[in-house]
Amino acid sequence: VLEAVRQKGSALAWAAIPLQGDRELVLEAVRQDGNALCFAADPLKADRELVLEAVRQKGSALAWAAIPLQGDRELVLEAVRQDGNSLCFAADPLTADRELVLE
Repeated sequence: VLEAVRQKGSALAWAAIPLQGDRELVLEAVRQDGNALCFAADPLKADRELVLEAVRQKGSALAWAAIPLQGDRELVLEAVRQDGNSLCFAADPLTADRELVLE
């Protein structure tokens, strides 16, 4: 499974449920495809370091982050730098942040 997610992060979708909760496996998957975060177990969607890796690879991965992380200014800034459209996944207060919007 590790080799599969290194080649195609979305292969995480076909991994057994316990493996979708394996931090190292999910980290490899999101490094290849940030949106593989959508297949991660919920506790990993709240793992700030893992979500940061995901949004650095694909800004739109912010959509799959736990709600509190969608309000994390640094994470949102990274996502917006990678893909400006990612701002639509940010918590409401951040969508009014002038610096983020101009990024």
